[in-house]
Amino acid sequence: VSTQKYGEFQTFQHYFKQINLSVVSKMPNIKLQSSDGEIFDVDIAIAKQSGTISTMLEDLAMDEEDDDPVPLPNVSTMILKKVITWCKHHKDDPPKPEDEENMEKRTDDIDSWDQDFLKVDQGTLFELILAANYLDIKGLLEVTCKTVANMIKGKKAEEIRKAFNIKNDFTPEEEEQIRKENEWCEDP
Repeated sequence: VSTQKYGEFQTFQHYFKQINLSVVSKMPNIKLQSSDGEIFDVDIAIAKQSGTISTMLEDLAMDEEDDDPVPLPNVSTMILKKVITWCKHHKDDPPKPEDEENMEKRTDDIDSWDQDFLKVDQGTLFELILAANYLDIKGLLEVTCKTVANMIKGKKAEEIRKAFNIKNDFTPEEEEQIRKENEWCEDP
């Protein structure tokens, strides 16, 4: 290879790297505002994992040039940070099939990253469920609900009440009637 051609190749590589870096640095972003007023600059592809944000962008004809933040009055700063972290991690996940409602629901298929991510106190877990529901992030809603289902699985009503600090507001008579009506679903 001649020195001239090698030099041309290096020049080409240099310009390609510059072009590639400028494309990467200009990924479209959007501003999201938490209920406490904190603003997050988020890649628009990550933010669009939320059906709610996607719809807002379409309905309000907003784009990445728009400097106004998208207000999220039902999501605190702490929870929005976690939601963004989850969305970044799952940005390359394939879309779920549309007919998933007819599929059998399992709770033993939570991947290890999600299991570690959801090792949080109950309050945070329930706030994540509410945020996932409000933001319409199906994957996050599914994995948070599966986590709660796993916390309940195999427990008796009294154990569940104790675990989730739920007051029993049934009279003993009402409780007995409910037990009789639901004998069919109890373990023998």
